Amino acid sequence: MDISRKLGILIFFGVPVIIGGGIVYHFCESYLSVLVYESFLGLIAGAFISK
Repeated sequence: MDISRKLGILIFFGVPVIIGGGIVYHFCESYLSVLVYESFLGLIAGAFISK
């Protein structure tokens, strides 16, 4: 997998992290839940990039 495709995957997962983090905080009102959500997405993105 070339570098441009890896960067595209990171951008693709970056948008839900920013927008979804705000939504999760709005409903849960806890930064811990936002951290769990963002780390979950980070693990998924890392799995895609490591292939």
